[in-house]
Amino acid sequence: MFQDNAIWMGTGEKHVNLLLNQANRHGLIAGASGTGKTVTLKVMAEGFSKAGVPVFMADVKGDVTGMCEAGKDSEDMQERIKRFGIEGFTFEGCPTRFWDMLGGTGLPVRITISDMGPTLLSRLLELTEVQEGVLDIVFRIADDKQLLLIDLKDLRAMLNYVAEHAKEYETTYGKVSSQSVGAILRALISVEDQGGDVFFGEPDLELSDWFACASNGQGYVNVLNAAKLIQSPQIYAMFLLWMLSELFDTLPEEGDLDKPKFVFFFDEAHLLFNDTPKELLDKIVQVVKLIRSKGVGVYFITQSPSDIPDEVLAQLSNRIQHGLRAYTPAEQKAVRAAAQSFRENPAFKSEDVILELGTGEALVSFLNEDGQPEIVERAKILPPQCLMAAASDEAMKKAIDEQAPLMEKYGTAEDRESAFEQIAEMAEDEAEAAEEAAEAEAKAKEEAEAAEKARKEEEKAAAKAEREAEKAAERAAREAEKAAEREAKARQKQTDDIVESIGKIATSFLGTFGRDAAKQISRGLFGTRRR
Repeated sequence: MFQDNAIWMGTGEKHVNLLLNQANRHGLIAGASGTGKTVTLKVMAEGFSKAGVPVFMADVKGDVTGMCEAGKDSEDMQERIKRFGIEGFTFEGCPTRFWDMLGGTGLPVRITISDMGPTLLSRLLELTEVQEGVLDIVFRIADDKQLLLIDLKDLRAMLNYVAEHAKEYETTYGKVSSQSVGAILRALISVEDQGGDVFFGEPDLELSDWFACASNGQGYVNVLNAAKLIQSPQIYAMFLLWMLSELFDTLPEEGDLDKPKFVFFFDEAHLLFNDTPKELLDKIVQVVKLIRSKGVGVYFITQSPSDIPDEVLAQLSNRIQHGLRAYTPAEQKAVRAAAQSFRENPAFKSEDVILELGTGEALVSFLNEDGQPEIVERAKILPPQCLMAAASDEAMKKAIDEQAPLMEKYGTAEDRESAFEQIAEMAEDEAEAAEEAAEAEAKAKEEAEAAEKARKEEEKAAAKAEREAEKAAERAAREAEKAAEREAKARQKQTDDIVESIGKIATSFLGTFGRDAAKQISRGLFGTRRR
C-alpha cells in the first residue's frame, strides 16, 4: 500500500516501509518456491503504480496478470486485513499494459538486430571469441556501407555478403572465415526456432511508452508475457539486459529524486548470469551501479541471493528475504550468506529465522532516510489490493481493449527496405555490371577478331599482289630477254646479209680464186665468223 511517500510492505515489530526516495537504490526479493515472492512483487509493484511510478515486470508463471484486476474479498482476506490493522483497504487493480515478444496475447515487442548489437547477440548465439570477432566485423561493414540490420533475414544476408566478399574486406577489417560464418548462420536457426523471427523487426519498441501514467495519475504496470518465453531463456535474458542497457544509454542524469522515474523487476534473475562472460558481467555491474542516478530502480527476483554475482548483489540495498530450505552443505552456505547480508537484529538470529519463515513471511531491510540499511525485521507481507491469481478473461480483454492506440502503433509488423533488399539490389547491379562487362568483352573480342580477319585479308591481298608483281616482273624479264634475243638475231641476220653482199661483190671483182681471201678480209673488217 502507498502512504506517506512510502510503500507499506508488511508488519513485524513495526511497519516496514520502502521509502520512495530510496527506492532507486535497487533491491532483491528472494526465497524458495512457494514462499510468497510473487505476492511480495505485486504488493511492491502496485505501491509504485499508486505513487505514479510506472513499472515493468515479466510474468513467468502466468499469475502476474492479476495486477489488472481487483482482488477478491473473502473471510481469509478480511482476517488478514484486520490482523494488519489496515484502515480503508479497498480491492482494486492497477492500470496495466500487456506485452508479448512471441506474437501472443498483448502488444508486440520488437527490437532490431542493430538495437541488440554484436555483443549481446554473440551472447544470445553462444558464439566463440573468434565467431564474435567475425560478427563484430559484419556489423562494422554494415555500418560503413549503411546497410540496415533489422531482422534475421537481414543478418543472414549480411553474413553471406561478407563471406562472398571476404577477400576484398580482409585487409581493411580482418579475416572472415567461411567456417565462422557458417557457425553463426547455424546458431541463428536456433534463435529463429525460439521466436527470434517474431522478436526481431519493426516497429521497434520505444521505451518511452513504458514511462506513461494513466489518466488517474497512477503509473502503468507493464507486464511482459514470459510464460512461453521462459522456455527460451537466451532470448528472455538478452531482451531484459538490452532493456536495462537501453534505459541506461537513453535516460538523462537525474540525481536524487523524490521517487523513481521507472522501476524494473527482473524475475528469474539467475538466467541473466548463467555462464555470463566477464566482459558482459562487467557491463551489467556498470549499468546497475550507474542507472540509479538516472532515476531507475532495479529489483531482482530469484530463489537464492547466491544466484546473483557478488558485484551485483552489493548494489541491492532494499532486501526482502523469504524462506529458504537448506538440505545440502551448499544450501546451508547460501542461507548463512543471506543472513549475513542483513544488519543484525538482536532479537533473533537471522540464519535460524530464514529456515523458519512460513509463506508470506520474510526478513525485510530497507534503507532509511539517511540511506542506511535498517535493522532487519521479521515481517508478514501485506496482501495486494489486486488479484492474487491470474486475471479473468474479461479483465484481460478489457485491459487489452484499452491498449488500442498502442496496438495501432505496434500491432502490424513492418518490413521496410533494409540489408536484405539492399544486398539483393547490389547483387542485381553487380550481375548487370557483369553482364554489361561480358557483352563489352564479347563485342571487343568480336571487333578484335574482325580486325584480325581484316588484317589477314590485307596481308593475303598484299601477298597476292606481291606474287602477281613478281610474276609480272618475270614475264617482263622473259619478254625483254626474248626481245633481246630477237634483236640479236635480227642484227646477226643483218650482219650476215652484209657479209654475204660484200662477199658477192668481192667475188665478182677478184674472181673465183680470190674468194677465200675476200672472205678473210671481210671477216677481219667486221670481226665475225660465219657459222
